[in-house]
Amino acid sequence: MSEAVLEAVDVSKHFTVAGTVGSSQVVRAVEGASIRLRPGRITAVVGESGSGKTTLARMLARFYEPTSGEIILDGTPVRAGGDVEKAYRKDVQLIFQDPFGSLNPLHRVRHNLDRALRLHHRSGSKAEHEERMLALLERVSLSPARDYIDKFPHELSGGQRQRVVIARALAVEPRVLLGDEPISMLDVSIRLEMLNLLDRLCREDGLAMLYITHDIASARYLCDDIVVMYAGQMVEAGPKDEVISNPQHPYTKLLVESSPDPHRGVTGDRDEIFGTADDLGEPPSLIDPPDGCRFHPRCPFAMAQCRTEAPPRMQREDGHWSDCWLHPAGRADLLQTASMTALISRRTAEDPS
Repeated sequence: MSEAVLEAVDVSKHFTVAGTVGSSQVVRAVEGASIRLRPGRITAVVGESGSGKTTLARMLARFYEPTSGEIILDGTPVRAGGDVEKAYRKDVQLIFQDPFGSLNPLHRVRHNLDRALRLHHRSGSKAEHEERMLALLERVSLSPARDYIDKFPHELSGGQRQRVVIARALAVEPRVLLGDEPISMLDVSIRLEMLNLLDRLCREDGLAMLYITHDIASARYLCDDIVVMYAGQMVEAGPKDEVISNPQHPYTKLLVESSPDPHRGVTGDRDEIFGTADDLGEPPSLIDPPDGCRFHPRCPFAMAQCRTEAPPRMQREDGHWSDCWLHPAGRADLLQTASMTALISRRTAEDPS
């Protein structure tokens, strides 16, 4: 397997926020996360809102400086600095979730593309820049390109705007794309087109891509590898088919069961599976996260050590790993034989409070 272009090694990000009068609190948004992005491969980071996915992407994009740990590009730790930052941003581009807020509404598509080209590719005549902009629009399937280049963002649909955003990212010839839920605000009818576009661009150019989503079904369609995050921590990762067909962490199993899959038959209702604040509770506060495994307050398999000690990592030969006490306790078979929907329904019936 090829070497990683970009990687995060044991990175954490803590934010200080105002507490009561005269005090402050620390939000532990991401803790101890490590990820490797390789050329031509797409890695998905999956989890609920608030799990730390976007914070991780913004550290990789250098929008946030890690509280601890390192960001490494081509085997070299990245340090802050003017020229270094500019070169880094050329290699690593972030595609935002909101195509409506990603483009300057006062300028035409031409300006948004031309600015990226001039900042990172100063050479070339005006005619050459024009041809390059038209070629970029054609690459993202905005054709004929001359019909779009002089339009304002408000004259485009959401899908067309996101294509312009992707074209602008490609204009600087990046080596890594970081997609922060790039299809979640688009109409359902065009999401598949956008996933196919991202896949084609990554395979053709050999780009490394991080795809952030809360939808494990789209991750399975697009990606090669999946990383599952919960409450600021990575809990499972591996090749996509292994993670989805053979989940080794209860939270991953919940995500899989709550996602539509025609091959699995009946799919449980997401609210029934995950429960509500009255039964399984909500994700924990990252200001005061629970001891031990952070998932234990919601986990139907929780044991005594889950409440007090961080779980060890179970590593398999195929690169599939998970952090869960079920494995050293010899109870991992429960993840394959038990129905999470039935377990949670039974737990709610026994203790409705």
